[in-house]
Amino acid sequence: MARTTSTPQVPLYKKFADELAASIHAGVLQPGERVTSVRAASQQHNVSVTTVVRAYELLESRGIIESHPQSGYFVRKTVASASASAAGKLLPPTHPATQQSHEVDVSRLVLATLKTIQQDGTIPLGSPYPNPALFPSQRIGQYASRITRNSDSFSVFNDLPPGHPDLLRQIARRYLETGLNVGPEDIIITVGATEAINLCLQAVAQPGDTIAVETPTFYAMLHAIERMGMRAVEIPTDPLTGMDIDALEALLQTQKIAACMVMPNFQNPLGSMMPDAHKQRLVDLAHQYDMPLIEDAVYSELFYGAAHPTSLKTYDRDGLVLHCSSFSKSLTSAYRVGWAIPGRYRSQVEKLKFLNTLATPTIPQRAIAEYLTQGGFERHLRRVRRGLLQQRDLMRHFVLRFFPEGTRVSEPAGGYILWIELPPRVDAMELYRRCLVLGITIAPGRIFAATNRYSHYIRLNYSYTWSKEIEKALKTIAKIVAELS
Repeated sequence: MARTTSTPQVPLYKKFADELAASIHAGVLQPGERVTSVRAASQQHNVSVTTVVRAYELLESRGIIESHPQSGYFVRKTVASASASAAGKLLPPTHPATQQSHEVDVSRLVLATLKTIQQDGTIPLGSPYPNPALFPSQRIGQYASRITRNSDSFSVFNDLPPGHPDLLRQIARRYLETGLNVGPEDIIITVGATEAINLCLQAVAQPGDTIAVETPTFYAMLHAIERMGMRAVEIPTDPLTGMDIDALEALLQTQKIAACMVMPNFQNPLGSMMPDAHKQRLVDLAHQYDMPLIEDAVYSELFYGAAHPTSLKTYDRDGLVLHCSSFSKSLTSAYRVGWAIPGRYRSQVEKLKFLNTLATPTIPQRAIAEYLTQGGFERHLRRVRRGLLQQRDLMRHFVLRFFPEGTRVSEPAGGYILWIELPPRVDAMELYRRCLVLGITIAPGRIFAATNRYSHYIRLNYSYTWSKEIEKALKTIAKIVAELS
């Protein structure tokens, strides 16, 4: 179990930023209006200038305000508020809450969709994977080759859970650098985050149990529920602030929820980042109802702001958060090395890891550990984040320019995917089929829910280097969307 024993205090600048964001979304400040100057805000709220500056920088990274040189900060014209129209540039509220649970059966469609990405010559806008060119694969491969040459023999006992000590230590060190006190003994290495999620769910719930999930949600969550014969109940999720905690609390008052699966940072497919106050409230709610939280944190390193986002694990004082992550989105997807920090369920997860896959191969673990030991990970991440932010803005601009009236686009604060609402008459599955014939892949909204509620939504990947081919593909998609509207 992680050694964190008390709820950490939310930094003052983040609290100030959340309060200002709430005022903006409530319509107190309108899009385009000037935000109180740094010096005036410092005096009015009795906080330091540094606190205000950091809060404004955080809000800027979230796309809520923007800096105008020599003029100060202004509310972005694309920010959604209670009184301002999104003007086609932000998502509308998601579907209302329901307390009905559903059997899950999306795996066949997801598998068919993923297989199309492997076809030669396709434009992989539907891919869930980041562009491999972003990663230092050659360098990590050199470490792996050297480790193989210099090792006389390998034993399966070197692979057994929880994992190789060098990698466990480096992961713990990375968490310490980002403000979370986790020890090597708290971590279990897995075959990617997908295995971590499956093991954690298996450790806390039984077939027939009901699991709360975001909607829309990443299909790996639905796969885990489907594989284990459980049921999903969908909780509305906001494109800016994440899961609706009020809706979850109302649900918990009426029925037993075995666990809640959530992606608080740069949620797939919405790209939303849950504010710190919401994260803490979610963990407090889990504590109140003794409900395990399975946290998928695979995108947390791909933030665009000035500071690393907090995780649910940051606020976990009872070991109820089962934190899952991997290097597949931030360093290399070739080796599928992930991990779980299962809190009070550590022994169960370790046992299940052994029973399910016995072990995670040692050489990939040691190669990644060597890369982390040599340094350069943070420099690599800064380069990746800058590139992804530029490509996010390029793709958003292109979609808003060429797609027909009624199209709405997310504005993620991290990660590499856009969630797009198309005009209501568009059938995303038909769009998917027509694009595939032309060598273009997209991810249809149908695969992100247990029910067919996202029939006119798609997800696009913007991690691939911008090119004329991508521009042409986007124009082609826009043309087909117009034909289907």
